[in-house]
Amino acid sequence: MAKNKRYTKHSPVAKREFNSQNHGVRAKKFLGQHFLTDEKIANDISQTLGLKGYKNVLEIGPGTGVMTKYLLQKEINLVAMDIDRESVEYLIAHYPNENLQILEADFLKEDLQDYFGDQQFGITGNFPYNISTQIVFKMLELKQQVPEFSGMFQKEVAQRICAKEGSKTYGILSVLTQVFYDAEYLFTVPPTVFNPPPKVESGVLRLLRKASLEINCSEAMLYKVVKTAFQQRRKTLRNSLKSFNLSDKIKEDAIFGQRPEQLSVAQFIALTQKLEADAISTHQ
Repeated sequence: MAKNKRYTKHSPVAKREFNSQNHGVRAKKFLGQHFLTDEKIANDISQTLGLKGYKNVLEIGPGTGVMTKYLLQKEINLVAMDIDRESVEYLIAHYPNENLQILEADFLKEDLQDYFGDQQFGITGNFPYNISTQIVFKMLELKQQVPEFSGMFQKEVAQRICAKEGSKTYGILSVLTQVFYDAEYLFTVPPTVFNPPPKVESGVLRLLRKASLEINCSEAMLYKVVKTAFQQRRKTLRNSLKSFNLSDKIKEDAIFGQRPEQLSVAQFIALTQKLEADAISTHQ
């Protein structure tokens, strides 16, 4: 992909000089950048990947490398991907390492097979708030290759991803993530450890892929059911899922008297299986 640059320590850009006071890197509001300045927290986040059974790691949004340097202490092959040219140039100049590949690229638009082929790889990072949920959905598309995912989000988003049924924050993102991953909220990070400080707290989480990705129903159908149900989360499923042309028989099932936030992930899978079976029987 010619529009995106791949750099190594030998790239011409690495020879540029940087202002030692500002590192040549400015946090850009339109990119949602808030650079982490706390070394302990950076190290703590770098430890969140278990690295069991794989050695490839993708760091999204490395910025000035506060976490990158701790990741490089591990026996891994690290790809650091940032859309910001200034950050990329800074990393090239300050982190020459044969186990590090630095990319000026947009994670949401990249084909990761260009870098990892069919190999497994973990994902971590201090994710830009303005695209953090998109990052999760893109990761879910890559779930066959991503055994672990960790990193920092806006606290509210991290809590939503990890929320369980019955919670007010439980929703589409919670269910669709937890269908394939076990989610764990790890710790909260205050605004004061960022430059510039965000207006909200941040939260660090870890996702560990489940032993089996088999759900015995159409993934596309499951996504449709979950999204349709939560679009009218205060209604019972009998009402919110009317567009699925429910038969009179299936409407009698007790599950349709519940609201979406009451259903566990396993129940959403079971619900999708029921709807698929109902559709088949209706058209026979």
